[in-house]
Amino acid sequence: MHQVRRATRMYPSVLAMRCQAPVLLLCLMLTVVTSLSAQVSTADVRVLRGFTLIDGTGSEPAPNSAMVVDAGRITWIGPASSLSAPAGADVVDLTGRFVMPGMIDLHGHLGITVGMTQDAKQYSRQTVEHDLKTYAAYGVTTVLSMGLDGDLIFDIREEQRVSRPTMARVYTAGQGFAYDGGIGGAISFPGVPGAIFNTVSDVEPAVAEQARKHVDVVKFWTDDNFGEAERMPYDICKEIIDSAHRHGLRAVAHVFYLEDAKRLTDMGVDALVHIVRDKPVDQELISSMKRHNTWQVASTLSREVALSAYAKTPDFISDPFFTRGVTPDVIDTLRSADYQEKIASDPNLERYPQSFAIGKENLKALADGGVRYGMGTDTGVPGRFPGYFDHVELQEMVEAGLTPMQVIVAATKSGAEFLKANDLGTLQVGKWADLIVLAENPLDDIKNTRTITDVYIAGNAIH
Repeated sequence: MHQVRRATRMYPSVLAMRCQAPVLLLCLMLTVVTSLSAQVSTADVRVLRGFTLIDGTGSEPAPNSAMVVDAGRITWIGPASSLSAPAGADVVDLTGRFVMPGMIDLHGHLGITVGMTQDAKQYSRQTVEHDLKTYAAYGVTTVLSMGLDGDLIFDIREEQRVSRPTMARVYTAGQGFAYDGGIGGAISFPGVPGAIFNTVSDVEPAVAEQARKHVDVVKFWTDDNFGEAERMPYDICKEIIDSAHRHGLRAVAHVFYLEDAKRLTDMGVDALVHIVRDKPVDQELISSMKRHNTWQVASTLSREVALSAYAKTPDFISDPFFTRGVTPDVIDTLRSADYQEKIASDPNLERYPQSFAIGKENLKALADGGVRYGMGTDTGVPGRFPGYFDHVELQEMVEAGLTPMQVIVAATKSGAEFLKANDLGTLQVGKWADLIVLAENPLDDIKNTRTITDVYIAGNAIH
């Protein structure tokens, strides 16, 4: 930077000697532009050094590492002893810290909940961006929004893809599909846009509309809420999957039952966005998912935690890592006897822990069986808190029997692979510098992902 400033001071005298008056102004303008460009370019280079690298690939952690970030992308990474820091770069000493990729949540919902109030009428750019900033503050640098979005999500997504975002990156399923008499979409969330199907003939126009909007995936719900609603008929499910594939899109399904998971996988569904929770998965499902390359895109174990957690005051209500991301009225509601009584009156309350336990066993079985899986939470509705619940999800995945390294890879590299986001998910040369700085080692204890000191998205420090 010192050299740039010196050149700026000296150059006008050179111009006075070499430039004729008619072109003097042009030369001066070019000089200013060149000088400013040089200053911006130099200031845009950041060096991180001294940290232990957990790169998201599953490789062993690398102590005393360093990274060069230029214009938001990683241009060099390796041992700090081999670092050649560019002149004028902003150097950040991270000695004693741990650096891992930003997390990717493959099942979130955006902009429909404020505090503990869900209302589609409050969906706006402000509420969507608030949620994306909250995710980012908790180290979630990318979110796949699962089927409850208004059209403004496409504007936000496109703006991000031609810039360096300062909030979580968004991918979207646009407006998801429900069955008339079933659950999900515009039925379970009144006021959100989304098609409601009665017959097979309803499907193609609705899928074509989402294809015109360039959704990242097509989402549909098939579940009956413990028999209280109707499941989407299989002929409609198959047409959604086939129509999505005709339009070059992938279809992902909300499921609960093993029977549905088997049938949809055999039809070619691309991902299940919840874990099977009615009974243990079997080898038939595992083999079919592997044969059809069907992902268990999210287990959403933290969702199951939330279903019964609020019948009493939850333990995490006094956790500073939780309270920093919510407003005082949320705390008041969660402590409220009226709210707790409302939750306790749910006729299915005793079933939720059983479903949760089955889900944990099934995640372990699918992972051991070689099924591809990511990380997702179903956050963004009341009681499922964006960002904080991503860390709960990691903890529950470990408690299900996965190792911390498996869970970190699922939440980073695997998430990017599902999204086909080749420049996200791992900390390697050429990729975006989306990363989390931790005070303690998450491989020793997955809860250490909560020791966040810094978050970067595309090299931008997130505050």
